[in-house]
Formats: sequence, C-alpha cells, structure tokens
Amino acid sequence: MSSRVLIIEDDPSIVEMLRYNLEKAGFDPLVAMDGEEGVMMVEEEAPDLVVLDWMLPLMSGIEVCRRIRRRPESKDLPIIMLTAKGEETDRVRGLESGADDYVVKPFSPSEMMARIRAVLRRAKPSLSEETLEYSGIIMDLAAHRVTRDGDPVKLGPTEYRLLKVFLERPGRVFSREQLLDMAWGRDIHVEPRTVDVHIRRLRKALNEGERMDLLRTVRSAGYALDTQAV
Repeated sequence: MSSRVLIIEDDPSIVEMLRYNLEKAGFDPLVAMDGEEGVMMVEEEAPDLVVLDWMLPLMSGIEVCRRIRRRPESKDLPIIMLTAKGEETDRVRGLESGADDYVVKPFSPSEMMARIRAVLRRAKPSLSEETLEYSGIIMDLAAHRVTRDGDPVKLGPTEYRLLKVFLERPGRVFSREQLLDMAWGRDIHVEPRTVDVHIRRLRKALNEGERMDLLRTVRSAGYALDTQAV
C-alpha cells in the first residue's frame, strides 16, 4: 500500500497543490483543515507522515505537534512543519516542538516531495527496502514471499496485505477500521468484522507447527503484531 501522508492545512489552494502532487508521486493523501481535526485523524487514520501548517484554526501547529509527540502510538510519527515563518528563531521553535523538518512558504512541489521522501527514509527505512522482518517472520516484497523461521508461509492476497501493515509497524495496535483502510483501501466497502475472519486465517498460517502466536488481540481496540502476544 502507498505511504499515507496527512496534510493539516487550512489554505485550500495549498491543500489541493499538495494533494495533487502527493497522488502524482504515488502517496495516499489525507486532509484535515484545522488542528483539532488533525489530532483526531492522526489517532484514527494512522498516517505514515504529517505535513503540518504552523498557523491553524482551533489549535496551533506547534500544539498539534506536541500532542502527537505525547501519545505513545504517534511519538515517532514523522512531521514536516509548513509555515510562512522563516526566521531562525521560528525554525528552531518548530524543530524543538518535535518536527523532523521545516519548509518555508512559498515552496516548490518538487522540493516538498523530496523532503517527504527523505524524512520517510530516515524514519521508516523498511519503506525503501525489499524485505520486512520481525521476530523470525520475513516478507520478501520483491518476490511476494513470506517465511517464518526459514519455513514458507502460505498466505492469500488479503492476509499478505494485512501482514505487511503489521510488519511495517510492529507493536502498534490497529483498529479494524484502520486495517480496512490500509489493507483493503478506503474506497472498498467491507464490514469491519470481516477483518476478524482474515486475522484468524493469518494467525493460523503464521502459527502452523505450533509456533508462538505473535498476533495480539486487544479488546475494544484491535490487533497488533508483537512478541507480547502470549
């Protein structure tokens, strides 16, 4: 699945410019038009990166950044601060609040795409590699093959996509709705409980041979892939 980039920006022209160029570059853009909505979407949509405007309605970009960093689930989420403030003291303040990079308006779309790719590479090296690995599970993205402790794991297409989501962020709890968006796509209408069926199939395939169960069910929250599953 494409990396999801959340744009938190209240200027419609900038939003549309970023959305167009992100889609053209192969990203999956999401949009929030104010700070409070932005914080909510970080919690609900699990983006891979945030492009965050400094001056926002309801809550400043600085405060949004701080709130994202305070949550254990999003403390490492890459953030690029986007602002008209170009003074050195403003840049320092933005970085000290937790931003990973700082882009001053006006900016070129090509520069922004390059910054996004660079920050993603630093934050999630697995996105630019051909394999994902966790606790003996190896997913070869080029060969579309999965092994566990060296033995092949036979997965259907949906189970493969689900496992890829988990392997990209081991230990993170994903809700059923987040898994639907990330493994099926936001335009596909599937019942949330369908996720449970595919999780059972994925668990059965991964645990063949009475191996330790690495898929953790979190009541009223969702699922995670981690070594604390049992």
